[in-house]
Amino acid sequence: MADTPDVLVVGGGASGLLCAISAAYRGLSVRVLEMGPKVGLKILVSGGGRCNFTNRRVDPREHFLSENAHFCISALKRFTPEDFIEMVEAAGIAYHEKTLGQLFCDHSAKDIVAMLLAHCDAGGVDIRLREKVTAIHPLTEGGYRIETAGGSFSAPQVVLATGGLSLPKIASDLALREAERHGLGRVAPRAGLVPLTWRREDKARFESLAGVSVDALVSAGGASFREHLLFTHRGLSGPAVLQASSYWREGEAVEINLLPDQDALGWLKDGQQRFPRQQLSTLLKSALPARLVEVLVMADFADAQLANVSDETLERLAERLRAWRAYPNGTEGYRTAEVTLGGVATEEVSSKTFETKKFPGLYLVGEALDVTGWLGGYNFQWAWASGWCCGQHLRFGSA
Repeated sequence: MADTPDVLVVGGGASGLLCAISAAYRGLSVRVLEMGPKVGLKILVSGGGRCNFTNRRVDPREHFLSENAHFCISALKRFTPEDFIEMVEAAGIAYHEKTLGQLFCDHSAKDIVAMLLAHCDAGGVDIRLREKVTAIHPLTEGGYRIETAGGSFSAPQVVLATGGLSLPKIASDLALREAERHGLGRVAPRAGLVPLTWRREDKARFESLAGVSVDALVSAGGASFREHLLFTHRGLSGPAVLQASSYWREGEAVEINLLPDQDALGWLKDGQQRFPRQQLSTLLKSALPARLVEVLVMADFADAQLANVSDETLERLAERLRAWRAYPNGTEGYRTAEVTLGGVATEEVSSKTFETKKFPGLYLVGEALDVTGWLGGYNFQWAWASGWCCGQHLRFGSA
């Protein structure tokens, strides 16, 4: 490859690799600069090592958060889950569907990375590892110079695909930092798809529930998610809580329905009529984990035979079961967050090409943009789609 390729892709993650592949298959010369010892580090650690690589049910209007809800529609329609599934199947990667349309590798996330590397090899993509980019400089004659810890590179076009702030040990804030330095607007970033932490007084009460899991409907910021909730030593986690965390704001409550399939009051009254001599705690433990009943419910309600429990008590108890309000102290932060909410404002970037409007030849894709998907493969699909579509619009030669 020539010393000056058609495009430099900064970041060898999901969006960067798909962008490189897309451009290379069109005949462009592409060089990828990855700061780590290998590409696809987030892919390798995702989905418990099996990579939830997409979701069969992607609705751009429902499954993504952004200040501009329409921005992601174009790319997600041009490169669909079926397009990526076709790549996976052509590579002979075995996969399976879990709940809610989530697709995982049968064997390992390494299969996805190997597939992407095979495509890069077929397209002649030049991948440079351990190249930590420190700055990007527009050149007066056009194009860009990329400074790294070990030297510099230049190209007429640069794609920033370095992700967001989540999982900082393997991520980079380069895209957000450079966007700010060059005057591009941004939506304040925060941790998304992240466990919530207890306030001090609640931690003392609930930390003994660590390890307890329950099917629940968790609501925050006007959104509700029906999946498992997991109590931890530090707070609340599990898929339902991770989903809700993207909508939760500091100081607000998280509302939890512990009996999402039941009319709580009707269920309690039915139990009272059918089993009048049964203890209240026994009825509750027939539907919920015993430890949860003792700590969350019976600590505030006197145990008694159901026949002796008043209607007022049943109503208060039903309210606790269907609308328990927890007030988190905060989140676990970027250390454990799966994604970054916010990022470079979408108004700065073309939704068709992903080129920045202020800097011709400079592109942004993936998590660095203010587009965040739900848990369940949606963020990978956004990475694949934004990267692929960007690669389709990169130009040959000078910018």
